[in-house]
Amino acid sequence: MKVVLQNLTKIFPSRDKKSNTEVVAVNDFTFEIPDGKLVGLLGPSGCGKSTTLYMISGLQKPSSGKIFFGDDDVTELSTENRGIGLVFQNYALYPHMTVLQNILFPLQNLKGADRPTKEEMLERAHYAAKLVQIDELMERKPSELSGGQQQRVAIARALVKMPRVLLLDEPLSNLDARLRLQTREEIKRIQKETGITTVFVTHDQEEAMSISDVIVVMKLGVVQQIGKPQDVYDSPENLFVAKFLGTPPINVFSGRVENDKLFIGDEAVLDITGVENQEVTIGIRPEGFILDENGPFSCKLSNVEVMGRDASVVATSEASLNPILRAIINSDNKVDTTKETVRFSVKPHKVFLFNKDTEERIYYEVK
Repeated sequence: MKVVLQNLTKIFPSRDKKSNTEVVAVNDFTFEIPDGKLVGLLGPSGCGKSTTLYMISGLQKPSSGKIFFGDDDVTELSTENRGIGLVFQNYALYPHMTVLQNILFPLQNLKGADRPTKEEMLERAHYAAKLVQIDELMERKPSELSGGQQQRVAIARALVKMPRVLLLDEPLSNLDARLRLQTREEIKRIQKETGITTVFVTHDQEEAMSISDVIVVMKLGVVQQIGKPQDVYDSPENLFVAKFLGTPPINVFSGRVENDKLFIGDEAVLDITGVENQEVTIGIRPEGFILDENGPFSCKLSNVEVMGRDASVVATSEASLNPILRAIINSDNKVDTTKETVRFSVKPHKVFLFNKDTEERIYYEVK
């Protein structure tokens, strides 16, 4: 089931009666979510991702714009008639019910021709439980389950209705790091097995990039970039996207282009063409540095953190807009920690230029 968002806008009235300034939570969002794909809505708190999810679900009504499920306009349709499965951040399980009863609950509330027989309900409940690997816990109550198991019950409850669209609102934020990793792999597996169109809201860029077929990066209600996770990482359209994606984060410098050379401080780090002389903001991914004692870029060495196969070189530069910069190199490369300075050359495809004022990407070619 494809989902089409057409010029979707949500405006909340001002809470300040004096200023009467409205809050635009989502601004003119147009996007087609392909049938059977998992789309991640990604951005910091307050960017409008959950509001978008709630408009898709019907819990919030758009101020303007349309929502289509397939060819059906569902903009004015009530939540219970949209055929969605919704998983909240806090699980929202009924504590007095067993796992089986929690999963059955949505089916038992169906009426008329849509209501399955008791046998069909049980069959679908056990199928959903098996899908999320909790079929041996059916008689337990939520208080007897771990956080990860409770989350799986919530997912099974959403799946048992065989929804047209599955909506997940930050479903992993209450889990510890290991459980988050395990559960996000389970969500991806379940989505692939069922083929249900899924929208996944998160502020964690690692989560979004690891399980999404497509990510939508948002800021202050405005879509910044849409694409496959690796494509967005490899080719950010603006400085916000470049800074939001990546762990460790991208290194940002003030620099300039002068006579087809890219300068950081007084050092020409790349020969480029296609860019007029101007001051620019430069972003270099941590993996974009090559340890090179004759390299054009120098910085003051602070520390070297060896992390198994990789080493993180922590350094500072007067041109850096971050307090520190990090270079990720193979741990086989030995850094001379007796020296105050470390030198690098850079990988051109990991170096991005941005307009100093608008922060939009400036494209260049390497000589």
